[in-house]
Amino acid sequence: MNKYELAVVVSAKLEEDQRNAAVDKCKGYIERFGGTITDVEDGGKRKLAYEIQKMKEAYYYFIHFDADASAPIEIENRVRLMEDVIRYLCVRQDEA
Repeated sequence: MNKYELAVVVSAKLEEDQRNAAVDKCKGYIERFGGTITDVEDGGKRKLAYEIQKMKEAYYYFIHFDADASAPIEIENRVRLMEDVIRYLCVRQDEA
């Protein structure tokens, strides 16, 4: 099992319950593909480096999980299709 971090940037136009639903859906994908969530960090509302879909701010979430090497590809394929997520990135965490 490898350690991963999924960074998700969610639209600022959404209400809090819609944002939570989007994050829960991401967590569901992680669990569906055999991942174990270890931590969910709410990065809060931040200014974007550049405008995306006419938005200047968005909410950041960081989901830490353990999974097999094949899981991140499957998770990214599902998160890519979510309308509420404007950017995402899944990276492997180094053993420190």
